[in-house]
Amino acid sequence: MKNHHPTALQAEGIDKFFFNPTKTQVLKKISFEVKQGEFVSVVGKSGCGKSTLLYILSTMDTDYQGKLHLDGELITGKPRNYLAHLRNEKIGFVFQFHYLLNEFSVLENIMIPGLKLGKYSREELEYRAMEKLRIFEMEEHALKKANQLSGGQKQRVAIARALINDPLLIMGDEPTGNLDKKNSDIVFNKFKELAQEFKQTMLVVTHDQEFAEGTDRIIEMEDGRVIRQ
Repeated sequence: MKNHHPTALQAEGIDKFFFNPTKTQVLKKISFEVKQGEFVSVVGKSGCGKSTLLYILSTMDTDYQGKLHLDGELITGKPRNYLAHLRNEKIGFVFQFHYLLNEFSVLENIMIPGLKLGKYSREELEYRAMEKLRIFEMEEHALKKANQLSGGQKQRVAIARALINDPLLIMGDEPTGNLDKKNSDIVFNKFKELAQEFKQTMLVVTHDQEFAEGTDRIIEMEDGRVIRQ
């Protein structure tokens, strides 16, 4: 049945070059698609181009060759301000480091992308932020400052923040990279729950083989190419 789902993200022949000082090709003809509701992991040795690819797919890096479609729309060549709005609306990003702001409460941290998007009132956003915290069993920490949380709790809050605008796609760059086994498992199980219960589409770059094996599909990279998917 998976094949009948609409395509959330499609990469066609993505090439990427770095110039420092010589011209080096870091991504070579990358093509694949992610269907809505799919949980996909990208694996490969350090330096194979995984994170470079993720930054292109997330529209943060626009200096590439090839075509990128998000939610059926060709977004290659679109202006930066348009992409910034699109990214905030349709992509939730979870980094290896949580990037929470210590001067704000947990609740406020989660609300930030929503306030930036400007689609919901502050009251509505507070309600939505609490709903997301409940998914992660973190609602009792809502009014704490971010620096009062443990590493694993911070990462759960970072995922809740990525969900605030109900994005089409969650992207993760080594989201369990800084966590111990116990917290890695908690974060993985939450991702799995989001995929299965909430039909959230996810694309995660990871070094964690166990994490990758629990996803619907693995895209393996080597030397800037997709060698298996």
